[in-house]
Amino acid sequence: MRRGEGVYLIDSEGKKYIDGSSGALISNVGHATPEVIESIVDQMKKVEFVHGTHFTSESIKELASEITQMAAEDLNRVYFVSGGSEAVETAMKMARGYHVIRGNVQKYKIISRWQSYHGATLGALSLSGRTGSRKLYAPLLLDFPHIVPTYCYRCPFDKEYGRCQIACARDLERVINQEGPEYIAAFIAEPVVGATLGAVPAPEGYFNMIREICDRYDILFIADEVMTSFGRTGKNFGMDHYGVIPDLLVGAKGLGAGYFPLGMVVVKDEIFKTYKDGPGKFNHGFTYQGNPLAGAAGLSVLQFIKRHHLISHVEETGKYLMDGLLHFKKYRIVGDVRGKGFMTGVEIVKDKETKVPFDVNINANRKIFEKAFSRGLILYPADNTGNVDGVKGNAFLVAPPLMTTRQQIDVILNILDETVKEVDKELLG
Repeated sequence: MRRGEGVYLIDSEGKKYIDGSSGALISNVGHATPEVIESIVDQMKKVEFVHGTHFTSESIKELASEITQMAAEDLNRVYFVSGGSEAVETAMKMARGYHVIRGNVQKYKIISRWQSYHGATLGALSLSGRTGSRKLYAPLLLDFPHIVPTYCYRCPFDKEYGRCQIACARDLERVINQEGPEYIAAFIAEPVVGATLGAVPAPEGYFNMIREICDRYDILFIADEVMTSFGRTGKNFGMDHYGVIPDLLVGAKGLGAGYFPLGMVVVKDEIFKTYKDGPGKFNHGFTYQGNPLAGAAGLSVLQFIKRHHLISHVEETGKYLMDGLLHFKKYRIVGDVRGKGFMTGVEIVKDKETKVPFDVNINANRKIFEKAFSRGLILYPADNTGNVDGVKGNAFLVAPPLMTTRQQIDVILNILDETVKEVDKELLG
């Protein structure tokens, strides 16, 4: 790709593509947005780097203030890093240190979910439930427990929502007791599971039960909002859909929006106070944490989102996108359509009734991606993520930049309709 313009990318031959995936759900404010670029250049003329463990900067302080105004009550402290994996690793250490300061030195394990993704570094990958990504590095990973995903389309307990008593949430308590609550420091989950499952939200009541279980056993709840934060789902944060406040909130991707590497952990006041009043400091740090250029980029991104009312736009226009995608259920290969806001997913199956996926070697997902790409639409394929059973499964995400208009949504839907129709006929005759 040679250049970008708003929701479009242009390749070296001049062909224009609509970015239906915001890169990897990063480009929340589109490509080559002048205001963001200018803010980074202006900051570069002032100061480009200060050591984040010794100094702060005006841009970082203003960004922290902007974030805490958007966050839920009690989430008032921000620790900045360079990306999502670093943010997850930071939250892991924060959880461990919090319990040690309070005298619970045995608490170190962090529970996560299968078919999840929390990052590529070894700690974050240990939490990730994407088996394909874990396999090669298994000898290096931490032996942390996982519970079943919340995945109503393919309920691991073969139950129906409304009559299931939210068994997938209750699985957390089962594993806590199996491992021993005295060893569990935290539980981590994505409000809407991203690339691994293909934009799967939690059912009503799920996170309320998770919160209750965590509180019962003195376990911190970490919300991994690397993909879901800052308007992507039509709310400030993905957890806002559920009315549940986490203890630690991890964010990245759309915060820097592709203009600068940037991630964060937003921390509850009680955790910050525990560290502040405790015997030692938080022993952690990265070279580029709290970078002034990152602060300028993130601040400009959030100001752009606020100035153009993009979160309410996504909330409203996301319904239009979802309505359009639901029409694709007329095709035999479309098993499920789900998501929130501009974070939507389509699951591809071989048989609608049995929900059996295509064999891996069919590459159904890749066919859809390539045919859409040839028509000028970029999608986010959940390739080889094993959303069904850790091995098989096909889904793709439709997640355009937050300023995408209804007219541009229509272009996405029209190209996708042609694409799915062609692949449906090719695979099933």
